[in-house]
Amino acid sequence: MKIFSILICTVFVFSSLNKVWSADLLKGAAAYEKKDYRTAYNEWLSLARQGDPKAQFFIGNMYYKGVFVSQNDGKAVKWYKRSAEQGLIKAQNNLGTMYMRGRGIGKNNIKAFIWLHITAMQGDKIGIKNRDLVAKIMTLSQIKKATELATECVKRKYKGC
Repeated sequence: MKIFSILICTVFVFSSLNKVWSADLLKGAAAYEKKDYRTAYNEWLSLARQGDPKAQFFIGNMYYKGVFVSQNDGKAVKWYKRSAEQGLIKAQNNLGTMYMRGRGIGKNNIKAFIWLHITAMQGDKIGIKNRDLVAKIMTLSQIKKATELATECVKRKYKGC
């Protein structure tokens, strides 16, 4: 009975933590909408450092756009990559686009195609469009290689792509 009580308490604590994180994410979104970018940044940065993929994506966007922080494509890529590796489609698309344009990271059509193909495989219309754009400037052998690498990336749950 004592072990069961401990298990119930543990589940309750962890489910409560998840609700706090969600509330903080929403608090950041509400602040951003009110143009209180300092609060949004602080709420999201705390969550991003704890591994929340949505918060990582939002922080990446703030760096990409230069909202509250100095515009910095390199930092945007860093946060997009962390979020993309956890499966957030929007972050995967943005990361692929950054590779395609060479913003914040060296231009790399293979890596761009990998990330954009991953979003396309999930049915993302923007990802499909962007993947097709980068494919137009690639050779057939590059596309084949990138497609294989994207499949491997998915099998590795987006790690080391």
